[in-house]
Amino acid sequence: MRRLLIGAVTVTAVLLAGCSTRSDDTTGSDAAHDASPTTSGSGAASADFGTLKDVCGPGTAKSSTSQGVTTDKIQVGVMSDIGFTKNSEFVDAAKVFTSWCNDAGGIDGRKLVAVTRDSRLTQVRQAVLEACKSDFALVGGGSALDSLGVQDRLKCLLPNFPGQSSQIGAIGSDLQVMASQPVAGYFQYAGYYTWLLKDKYPDSAKKVGIIAGDSPVTKVMSAQFKEAVAGLGGTVSYSDLYPAAGVSDWTPYAQSIKNKGVKGLVFLGDFASLAKLEQALTNIGYTPDWIDANSNAYGPAFLQLAGTALAKQHNYAELFATAPLESAASNPATQQVIDLYKKYAPDKQVTYPALRAFSAWLLFATAARDCATLTRTCVYDNAVKNTAWTAGGLQAPYDLTAKEPTKCYSIVEATGKGWQAADFQPDQGAYRCDAPVYKYKADYGKPATLASVGKSMADLK
Repeated sequence: MRRLLIGAVTVTAVLLAGCSTRSDDTTGSDAAHDASPTTSGSGAASADFGTLKDVCGPGTAKSSTSQGVTTDKIQVGVMSDIGFTKNSEFVDAAKVFTSWCNDAGGIDGRKLVAVTRDSRLTQVRQAVLEACKSDFALVGGGSALDSLGVQDRLKCLLPNFPGQSSQIGAIGSDLQVMASQPVAGYFQYAGYYTWLLKDKYPDSAKKVGIIAGDSPVTKVMSAQFKEAVAGLGGTVSYSDLYPAAGVSDWTPYAQSIKNKGVKGLVFLGDFASLAKLEQALTNIGYTPDWIDANSNAYGPAFLQLAGTALAKQHNYAELFATAPLESAASNPATQQVIDLYKKYAPDKQVTYPALRAFSAWLLFATAARDCATLTRTCVYDNAVKNTAWTAGGLQAPYDLTAKEPTKCYSIVEATGKGWQAADFQPDQGAYRCDAPVYKYKADYGKPATLASVGKSMADLK
């Protein structure tokens, strides 16, 4: 959630430059809208993914009257801000998954066709309306300002299996099936912050600082984190905003953090700015106990930008309950994603959002596979009845029937040698599964419902 939202920090500053926070990919969108089935042309692929058997494969598909479905293909949309961010990670994940699935035989013989729906950050409604005209569902994508299109999506009864969901109006909205967190109305990082404030750095609990980009989006996030830190036994003793347009000199912010004695720092902004702040902190000789760099920074670009500051500053990030990429040697499912990228998109990087997108694609594919007659109702019902979804081993078990966050979480740490698993004492494989549940007391908004657009589940066909 934070990765996409933080990418939109600069939206309110007249779409200022620097909104794209994952600068490791400069692929544009013009070539990403091909609506033809994708295959490698290299013959049949294994139909299994991790512990999931026969995800894709040949078959004799029955006729269907559902939009986007023919006897030989299933057309789905992939939401992406690629036209604005130039970041193609959701588009890449769609290409890799559909190529593999189609090489294995498709969904009961139907080829998957992924059409990029470019929301260009602020054009979410237009992208959703295009999807409403011809797509069977939305799968494996995400837009930073996704709540802008949720009412239109519900009006046209379009199911969504997003890789990530960002805004309050969209998280937990009807006909949206998340393969993992977030869950509407709950702090998603309760286990992570309990570990930081009580287990790893108890002396930091009363000296937490928050720095956020000056935008309505991150101001809400800042309020949520302040409430949650207090609810988990901590105290936010310092908070500040930085201009969404960027900061030329981070030294004054670093000095304020030092003067306030901040021991734990929450940074709600782009990772390039965080790297500069950490360099400033290092230059004045100050090191908080911990910095929540968040999953937005999880990747090689932040490591390169932070440079020598990583030897002094202690950066952590929670990956919800997803196995880190660094665990691939001991996690066959993660290694399989890496191998599939090498085969189908060798010039693209596997990222944390790509892993989440793969989980969404797998959830959709298995739900569609099990439909005797492919309809939106059948796919949705099959997906939401999963009580221990692991995406074949990409993540800890997630109960899609539950209304609370999972108790499992994974934490990584940035070091001079790269990202690695933190010493957070996992108790179930790569995960620790003792997270408390923290439900927000303040009202930050509600997810959209079918009833809000005059529809109900009875209208879904």
